[in-house]
Amino acid sequence: MSKIRPAAVAPEPVTALSGVGPALAEKLTRLNVSCVQDLLFLLPIRYEDRTRLMEIGALQPGMRITIEGHVELTDVVYRRRRMMLCHLADGTGSILLRFFHFSKSQADGLARGARVRCFGEVRQGAAGLEMVHPEYRRLEDDSPVAMEATLTAVYPTTEGLQQGRIRRLVHLALRQIEIQPPEELLPAEVIDELGFPPLLDALRYLHMPPAEASLDLLDEGRHPAQRRLALEELLSHHLSLRLIRRDVRSHGAPALAKTEGLLSDFLGDLPFSLTGAQQRVLREILDDLADERPMLRLVQGDVGSGKTVVAAAAAVVAAASGFQAVIMAPTELLAEQHFRNFDAWLSPLGLRVAWLTGRLSAANRRQALAEIGSGDAAVIVGTHALFQAGVEFARLGLAVIDEQHRFGVHQRLALTEKGEPGGLRPHQLIMTATPIPRTLAMASYADLDTSTIDELPPGRGEVRTVAVPSSRRAEVVDRVRLACASGSQAYWVCPLIDESEQLQYQAAEETAVVLRDALPELEIGLVHGRMKAAQKQDAMERFKAGAMQLLVATTVIEVGVDVPNASLMIIENSERMGLAQLHQLRGRVGRGSADSSCVLMYQAPLGEIAERRLRILRQTSDGFRIAEEDLRLRGPGEVLGTRQTGMMQLRVADLTRDQDLLPGVRRIADRLLARHSGSVKRLLQRWIGDAARYGQV
Repeated sequence: MSKIRPAAVAPEPVTALSGVGPALAEKLTRLNVSCVQDLLFLLPIRYEDRTRLMEIGALQPGMRITIEGHVELTDVVYRRRRMMLCHLADGTGSILLRFFHFSKSQADGLARGARVRCFGEVRQGAAGLEMVHPEYRRLEDDSPVAMEATLTAVYPTTEGLQQGRIRRLVHLALRQIEIQPPEELLPAEVIDELGFPPLLDALRYLHMPPAEASLDLLDEGRHPAQRRLALEELLSHHLSLRLIRRDVRSHGAPALAKTEGLLSDFLGDLPFSLTGAQQRVLREILDDLADERPMLRLVQGDVGSGKTVVAAAAAVVAAASGFQAVIMAPTELLAEQHFRNFDAWLSPLGLRVAWLTGRLSAANRRQALAEIGSGDAAVIVGTHALFQAGVEFARLGLAVIDEQHRFGVHQRLALTEKGEPGGLRPHQLIMTATPIPRTLAMASYADLDTSTIDELPPGRGEVRTVAVPSSRRAEVVDRVRLACASGSQAYWVCPLIDESEQLQYQAAEETAVVLRDALPELEIGLVHGRMKAAQKQDAMERFKAGAMQLLVATTVIEVGVDVPNASLMIIENSERMGLAQLHQLRGRVGRGSADSSCVLMYQAPLGEIAERRLRILRQTSDGFRIAEEDLRLRGPGEVLGTRQTGMMQLRVADLTRDQDLLPGVRRIADRLLARHSGSVKRLLQRWIGDAARYGQV
C-alpha cells in the first residue's frame, strides 16, 4: 500500500493573506475560494504571452501582444460618448489607444512624451490599428525594463475583483506552498503509471508557465500538468456518484415480487405487443424490483422507443405488491401526457392514478395530498411539486424520474427520501429520451445501472429531414397546406413566445396570426408555456383528436407528445437550437405508419457549427450518434443541462478531450475506496465542495 502524505496543518483562511479583509474574502467565496489552498486550485482559463515585445510596425489585427512606445498625443474627445484617445509610436509605426473609462490622473499620466508599455488586442479601427482599454504602465525613464519571465495567467473572475488582484493573491498562495503544501491525494504508483507530474509541480507550472511553454498545448488543455489535475477532478466526480450509489444501496427497499395476474392483465390489455428490447429491459427492471436493496436504473432509448409503457409496467408491479409508484416529469405538459397515459392504462385494472403539480387549486391539492397520504392513490404523476414539503406518501415503493438531466442528482434524492417511515427507500427508475453518449454515461451516471431500448416499434414510417432558408417560407406554407389537405396534421415550432428584436426569432403568437391569415381553411391551434394548464391540455386534446390540423407551439412539445397522424414538423430558427433538442422535436412526427417530413428553417447565412448540426440531422435519425455529435459540439455542461449537479461544474477536465482518462478513473476509484477512504473525502472537498454532501463516505 502506498503512503499518502497527510496534510501538515488545517487549511488557513484566505484572510490570513496580506490585504485580504472581510469584503475581499466575500468576493472570493463567489469563486469557491475560502482558504489559501483554494487559490492554488483557482486555475487559469487561458494564458497570455507578455514575455516579448513586438514592434508596432509589425502588428496585425487579432494579435494579443505587448508593445512599447512614446506618447505623441493624448486627447479627450466627445463624440457619441466621451473617450480618451492616445497616439503611441515606437519609430516603426504608431497605434491608437482608446479608453472609454478613465480619470483625469490617467489622462495626465499619458501626456506627450510619456514612455508606456501596453498589452492588449490589436483591432482594425477606422483610421488604422488600435487597442481598446489595453493594460498599461508608465515607464519612468529610457532604461531597459525587464519583460515578464513567465506566461501570464488569466483567471476566472467576479464583479469587483480584477485580474491583477487575483494574480497577486495566487502568487502569495504559491509562496505559502513550502509552509503548507497541498496534500498529494493520489497514490504515487498511479501518478507514475500515467507519467503525470506531482501535484505541487503541476500547480506551480500552471500558475506560472515558463516563457518557453507551448501556448497551444496549454490552450488545448493537453499539457501533462493540466491532465494531472483533470484526472483528479474526473476522479472526484466519479467517486461522488459511486458514494451516492453506496449510500442509497445501503438502505433497505421493498421487495416488489412480480405477480403474474395484474402485470399479465396490463400487458394483455395493451393494443400492441412489447418489442424485444422493451421485454429485455422490463426483465432487468423486474429483477431489480425483487431485490431488497433500492434499484438504481437508467433506461435510455430514442424518441418513440416506448420507455413510458415499460415504466407503467414497473408501476403495476409496485401497486400489485401493495406499494405506491410516483412518476415525476420536468414540465407540466409532459406530466399531463404521462397522467393521461397512465390513467388510461391503469384505471381499468382498478388502480387509482393521482395528479399533483404546483398549479393545482388549493382544494384539488388537498384532495390529491389526502389520496397520496392515505394510499388510495396507487400511482401518482406530477412535476417537481412531488418532492416538496407537505407531500407524504403512504407506502412509496417506486420512483420514476423522466428526463433525469433536467432535475439533477439532489432533486432525485429529495424525492426518493420520501420513502416509508420504517427506513425503506423506494426503487429508482430514471428515464431519458436523450441518448447519453458512453463518455458522458461513464462520468455522469456512475451511480446508475443502464438499460437501453434500442429498437423502435414496428410499422413506423420514415422521417425525411430537409433544411431550407427562411426566405422560402411561402413554399413551406404551401407544403403545410398540401399535407393538411391530404388528411395529415402538422406542427410549426417557434423557439420564443414573444417577439424579440435582439434575437430574430419568429414568435409563436405572431406566427399563429400570420399562418391563420395564410391558411384560412385550416383550424390552427397554439400551445406555449405561459398558457394555463387547462388551455394547453385542451389544445393538445383537440389536436390529437383531429379537430385542428396545424399546431403552432414553442418547444414545450419537445417531449411526451404523441399524435400518430402528425406527419409534418416545421422548426423555425433551427440554427439556434442544439442537436438533441432538434432531434427530440423531430421525434414528434413519424409516430404513425405514414412517412413523415421535418423541415428545418434557418436564417441565412449559417455559421459553421449550425451548418454542421443541420447536416448531421439530415444524415441520420440515430439518436445515439446525434448525442455523440451534440457532446462534441456543445460540451458536457450544455448536454447535461444547467440543473445537473456535478459534471457541469468541471473546472479543468473536458469530457470530450479527456475521455481517454475515464477507463482509468474507475480503476483508481476502486483502489481509493478500498485503501484510502480518507483521501476520498478530501478529494471531494477539494473539487466538489458542498456538493460532496450528496455522497458521504
